[in-house]
Amino acid sequence: MSKKILTVDDSPSVRKMVEFSLKSKGYVMGSAGDGLEALDVMANEAFDAIILDVNMPNMNGLEFLEKVKSDSAFAAIPVIMLTTEGQDEDRDKAMSLGATDYIVKPFKPTQLLSLLEEIL
Repeated sequence: MSKKILTVDDSPSVRKMVEFSLKSKGYVMGSAGDGLEALDVMANEAFDAIILDVNMPNMNGLEFLEKVKSDSAFAAIPVIMLTTEGQDEDRDKAMSLGATDYIVKPFKPTQLLSLLEEIL
């Protein structure tokens, strides 16, 4: 069975690049432009992992991460942060909220694929 991945990023081009890279390896993709939209998507579909940006309108990635990890229905889903925020305090905050890993943009699709294979 194919694993289903949710990409949450306010940049359509980043979402498309991630989706293209992962679909080519057989992953089924879902996407959202911010945390609020992602919660709506997750209310109707189950995902095996989430790829999450930090800086987004309406509900940022850290707010979304905190909400997801505090909900028993979603807490076990691995979350990979994929963001331009490369400061140690940003990484530490995301990891303390329950992120599985943290990748700083720009990134190599092979890096993301390897990490997904490892956690799934």
